[in-house]
Amino acid sequence: MKRFLAAVLLGLSLAGVAHAAIDTYEFAKEGDRERFRELTKELRCPKCQNQDIADSNAPIAADLRKEIFRMLGEGKDNQQIIDFMVDRYGDFVRYKPALNAKTALLWFGPAGLLLGGFVVIAVIVRRRRAQRTETPQALSADERQRLDQLLEKNQE
Repeated sequence: MKRFLAAVLLGLSLAGVAHAAIDTYEFAKEGDRERFRELTKELRCPKCQNQDIADSNAPIAADLRKEIFRMLGEGKDNQQIIDFMVDRYGDFVRYKPALNAKTALLWFGPAGLLLGGFVVIAVIVRRRRAQRTETPQALSADERQRLDQLLEKNQE
């Protein structure tokens, strides 16, 4: 019975902690709620670096969620909010950075490396095929004489 009470007490205390991490915002329109969800999934947490701000528990992510909520309340559109975040935190804050001169390598680099790999493989395969199809050269008279001498020595 003591173990059961201890488990219930522990469960209730942890439920309060887990509940504290959830932000609750009251939106005037359901469309704003959907935009909020969309924006918080699209923006990366500057501290966690591999989580969006919707899933991050970092204090800066909570501040960014509050900022997005405030800006939505002011009637700003998604692009204005994203531009504000990019100005403040750089292109890194976006999971899908815009295509520009700074991010071209990020967008096209993997495809270029893959294409380069295919070219290297094609060159290697062609060289090996060319080596296989070459007919072996016949031995010259000197080479035959030398080979015969070596074979005779081995037989003795």
